Amino acid sequence: MKTKLTTSQITMLGLIASVLLLMAYTPLGYLNIGPLAISFNVIPVAISAIVLGPVGGAIAGAIFGLTSFLQCIGIGGTSAMGVMLFGINPVLAFIQRFIPRILDGLLLGYIFNGMRKRTNIYVSCAVTGFFSAFLNTTFFMTALVVLFGNTEYLQEMIGGRNIIVFVCTFVGINAVCEMVSSTVITGAVGAALSRAHLIPAAQMNSKKLAKA
Repeated sequence: MKTKLTTSQITMLGLIASVLLLMAYTPLGYLNIGPLAISFNVIPVAISAIVLGPVGGAIAGAIFGLTSFLQCIGIGGTSAMGVMLFGINPVLAFIQRFIPRILDGLLLGYIFNGMRKRTNIYVSCAVTGFFSAFLNTTFFMTALVVLFGNTEYLQEMIGGRNIIVFVCTFVGINAVCEMVSSTVITGAVGAALSRAHLIPAAQMNSKKLAKA
């Protein structure tokens, strides 16, 4: 995996980081509904992964994760759940908020690279956008259940239900809205960036190179 970023890529990463911070500290990034929030910050993470690859995606994911954790202590807004989890165990709250977002951004880079070799740019970006929301929700909820599943706070939420039923019920419309918005917007933005030649061309596999 290529780990060095060029000057233009660093500039692009700076712009994406600025967008993430703007969204994190204004109503643009989150739509709070109950204990969870519909997060639109997964979109810049997906764009970063598309333009800059797995490394760029992981860095953007780390910025997203950090801003999400800071909400646990009232910086850049307040997360009702985050406040409760921070009160139970600050270290585990940090892990639960931070690590899933890094993994999300990292994997999105590989997902886009894989899709780009098989289909057109719009579909590749749209699929990456879908997975940015899907993986974010999956990793976030998995970490929540694994790290806090035995706490009184979460046990009251679960209410004796099956874990899978609880997760599906809990994320509900939030997750669906994130997936739809991220799919549509990332696809459109990615296509525009491709026309501006800001997305690296897909690499041909070895069989295609042999025929060339």
